[in-house]
Amino acid sequence: MLTGWPYRIASAIGTVVLALTAVLVANHPVPQRVFTEYVPLFNRLEPTVLWGSSLVLVVGLTVGAVTLALVPLYKPRPRRVLDTVALTEKRLVASGLALAAIGFFNFSYRVPRATLVMTMGLLGLALPVWFVWIRHRPDTDGSRTIIVGDDPAQIERLQPDVDSPLLGYLCPTHAVKQIPVPGSSHREPETVVADGGDVGLKRLGGLSRLEDILVEHDIDTVVLAFHQPDRQEFFGALHACHDHGVNAKVHRDYADSVLVSEGSVGTLVDVDLKPWDAQDLVFKRLFDIAFAGSALLVLAPVIGLIALAIKIEGHGPIFYEQERTCLDGDTFIVRKFRTLIPTDSDVDLDIEEDRETPLGNFLRTTHLDEIPQLWPILAGQMSVVGPRPAITELEPGYRDEVDEWQQRWFVKPGLTGLAQINDATGHEPEKKLRYDVQYIRKQSFWFDVKIVLRQLWKVVEDVIGLVGTKESK
Repeated sequence: MLTGWPYRIASAIGTVVLALTAVLVANHPVPQRVFTEYVPLFNRLEPTVLWGSSLVLVVGLTVGAVTLALVPLYKPRPRRVLDTVALTEKRLVASGLALAAIGFFNFSYRVPRATLVMTMGLLGLALPVWFVWIRHRPDTDGSRTIIVGDDPAQIERLQPDVDSPLLGYLCPTHAVKQIPVPGSSHREPETVVADGGDVGLKRLGGLSRLEDILVEHDIDTVVLAFHQPDRQEFFGALHACHDHGVNAKVHRDYADSVLVSEGSVGTLVDVDLKPWDAQDLVFKRLFDIAFAGSALLVLAPVIGLIALAIKIEGHGPIFYEQERTCLDGDTFIVRKFRTLIPTDSDVDLDIEEDRETPLGNFLRTTHLDEIPQLWPILAGQMSVVGPRPAITELEPGYRDEVDEWQQRWFVKPGLTGLAQINDATGHEPEKKLRYDVQYIRKQSFWFDVKIVLRQLWKVVEDVIGLVGTKESK
């Protein structure tokens, strides 16, 4: 069984060779004559045998389209045979439609219809066999579930709840008892956990071996057993499961830190690794790019004027920077137009109000100080709509107050969100989390549009309130 880069190289080369062979076979005079004479629907076509530069163009176009369309299959993943066949056929259909569209709209050289249909038909038979053959299942006696975590007690407790044979478990090296080697300073790891309790399973290695184990043993399901996981270890395990098409489960009593699939029943519940499907993500990303790009373009003069006004006002830099938490608990820097006098200024700042400036109050009220966050949206760090990124240094307090706080980390943060338009702030973390999770569950393109429109209306109300306040003075 091929794994890693040998699999990637073999799958790509095999695809190129098979696509080339299929085009050449389909272009041969004998198949052309048989296909155009005896196959219904195509018996009205004339045999078209290409030569020279025309053949080279068709070969290059077809091989290129098929090779690019099958890119998702070049990464070794534990897939069932039917899943492999279905994905291969789906990608071939996409490449065939692309080639047909290229010819129909005269974007490039037109592949003859008979040649195109025969090529796709031959590849539809050959490529699934090729991908199944190079990734045939290892003999694992049906044991294709593993437990991954850092909690020995949980690992032992979960075993009776797993309804399929267990292959073993993975845990960090620090959770393994180190046994001294007689007559040497070297210490060997023993396949028991750090507390000395034997969990009754074979230890397959540390968490760094997770991806190798998923592929080598063709794992179907990973059961998570973390007690106090390192953020990178925990989300790294979830990413590995998602990337390799493996189901992730967690005990219902330990599901606070993850998004659980709706409708999950039983002791072990499914983790919703990616709460939004690919289509939703595509529309959401296009919306983010269109919104942020258009807004930056339209507001370019305003951005210049605000920057100039802040510099004229003095007291500090144009931007205020703050570390915020984003997808997977990672951090990034959020920039806003500065609205307060910096604490390291030479101005007397005995009370909070001393730091306020008329320009800063105006920018905050009109939300113009948020404009710089359009750039991380365009760069892909944020979305227009999503859970508002929390201040990183305040995250521990939120997590202590609300156990489920990490569920917000499963999607990109947003410039605005359902919590913001309902006036739920970090002062009420439980209420804020409830709205954020509700948004994650209901997200759609039109839901995002509605939230943006409501947020814009709130901005209009704030501006009207500001004008009214000034007029009353």
